[in-house]
Parts: sequence; structure tokens; C-alpha cells
Amino acid sequence: MMTLRSILFLAAIVAMSLCSGLAQQIAPAAPIQRGEATPGHVLSANDVIAVKVFDEPELDTTARISEDGDISMALIGTVSVRGKTAEQAARVIRDRLAERFLVNPQVTVMVTEATKRLFTVLGQVQRPGTYRFPDRSSLNLLQVIGMAGGYTRLGDASRVTVKRVVSKKETVLKFDAKKMARDESQAVEILPGDIINVGERLF
Repeated sequence: MMTLRSILFLAAIVAMSLCSGLAQQIAPAAPIQRGEATPGHVLSANDVIAVKVFDEPELDTTARISEDGDISMALIGTVSVRGKTAEQAARVIRDRLAERFLVNPQVTVMVTEATKRLFTVLGQVQRPGTYRFPDRSSLNLLQVIGMAGGYTRLGDASRVTVKRVVSKKETVLKFDAKKMARDESQAVEILPGDIINVGERLF
């Protein structure tokens, strides 16, 4: 016959076991590590990606995407990957390899180091500042002006500039966003690192 002390001891063990199981169920998920890409991440300059080709280890490549949006691979040379997801980039590489070199190549692309995709809006907008691209999408000039709250009463939509680094050289592009608003298909795409400035209306 069990004593009262034995019954209390067994009850304590059961309680501890239940608490341990519950703690495992409600433990928080591990945080995303710095540099880890979220699903659907759009590739941009300075991201580091790992390309693997099944059964072709000599083609495996780890590369940092250049400012022009390219990586270099054996056999196929320069490949443009900026603006694509990892899955889209894998399809481009697979198609290039299949054109001349391999039969039905199996290609995977993984982002090993993701950079923050930022752009800056200055000048005559309601909320000037630096903004981050949504992970799953690109943005055009009209959209980023909208994210910055739109024009101030002094803003001139016909006097918008975009400062951009192209081939390691800073370039200033001039746009008329008023015309773009009438035909959004003509809206220029904004790239990570761009600095957009909305000019002041001349009276």
C-alpha cells in the first residue's frame, strides 16, 4: 500500500512532466538570423547566393551579386539575376545551361546573405525618408512617391530625379511623373539604393 508521501512524490513527477511538454509546445520559434532571406526575397545587388547544379559539382557557384545585378558562372558566363526570386534565377540558369551544355539540368539557388533593399525619397513629399522594399515585389516611381505620402502643395510632379549607381558611376535621371500618372505602364522601376527627389514648383 502506497504511503501519502509516495502519492505526493508521484503527483509531483507527473506535474513536472506535463509542464515540460507544455513548455515545448509554446516555445517561441527561432528568430530569423541576420542576413537570412525571407521566402519570396527579390534578389538585389550585394546579395550572396549559392548556385548548385545536381551531379555537376564543378558548376556549383557562390557569388555576390554585382552592382549591375549579375553573377558569373562557368560555361555560361555572366547571368543577370537582380529583380528575380531565387526560383526565377534558378530557371534562368537552368535554361542557359540546357541551351548548349547539359540535358535537363537541375538547378537550385539559395540566398546565403541578404542585404537590405532600401530606397530614399527626398524633396517635396509628405514623408521624406528611407524606405524598405517589400520582400516579394518591385516598385515603380509612382508607387514610391505614394509610400512617401504623395506630393506636398509645393511639389512638382514634372520635376522628379532619380540618383542611381550604374556600373559604379553615379547617374542622375530626370522624369516627368505627371505624364507617368496618365499612363502608368510608362512608370520607371525603382532599384535598391536609388535616391528619388521631387522638385519644388516654380511660380
